[in-house]
Amino acid sequence: MILSLALALALADPAPAAPPQPAAPSSAISLSEAGRAIAAGRLDQAKAMLGTAVAAGARGEPVDRLLADLSLARGEYETALNLYKALLANHPNEALLLERGGIAALHLGRDAEATALLDRATQVPGAGWRAWNARGVAADEQGRWDEADAAYARAAQLEPGRAEIVNNQGWSMMLRGHWAEALASFERAATIDPKLPRLANNLELAREAVAADLPPRMQGENDEAYASRLNDTGVVAAASDQRQRAEAAFAQAIELRSRWYAKAAANLAALDGPK
Repeated sequence: MILSLALALALADPAPAAPPQPAAPSSAISLSEAGRAIAAGRLDQAKAMLGTAVAAGARGEPVDRLLADLSLARGEYETALNLYKALLANHPNEALLLERGGIAALHLGRDAEATALLDRATQVPGAGWRAWNARGVAADEQGRWDEADAAYARAAQLEPGRAEIVNNQGWSMMLRGHWAEALASFERAATIDPKLPRLANNLELAREAVAADLPPRMQGENDEAYASRLNDTGVVAAASDQRQRAEAAFAQAIELRSRWYAKAAANLAALDGPK
């Protein structure tokens, strides 16, 4: 044990104690505390601490790293991505910078850039589950199902029992129109962490899709074609007074986020119009 060893050496050392070290500058203390605040989700406090540290003279990469992490946590993805890319210029193979830059790019809808960053992140020895999980999301965004499956499997291998991974596996199944498999994944994620953001919404969507027996995605069918077909399913269901099936179909078409979004959203809203 390191603590026991250090204590034994101190007791055996006859030399006088070393003089006390000067106190760490306030900027260093603020940066350390700001990092902990970001990790804990206390983002306003972290921003104030960073301001204090900069006012006290803190500069350079330690500040830029925290600013990037704070921007990512606050949903300021463009700023975060630019900061991570600037840091990567000096540290091109740092897994954490690549991972977080990739996640920021994903949020911005820059799938190709996200994939490139996350591919680099997952090639670094010791890449963590978050990098692989994000790589699965990037593959899903491009309909590369085999890549998504492999990435999620690796993430789950590295960190078994993470609700985030299981939830994303469920969403991947939703995108493919594999409703029963999606529901099973969401239910398993709920046993791990029922408070996971968006999980309740995902469960509801999957249950509605299963109950409505919506059509699955065809082999090679892209987002636009599948969303169009789901929208048509909803139109037919609404005309036949199958409200639950119509709602489920329109909701799934919306979630695909293709150019059919507006049309499906209008159809869904029309269900609540004059009877």
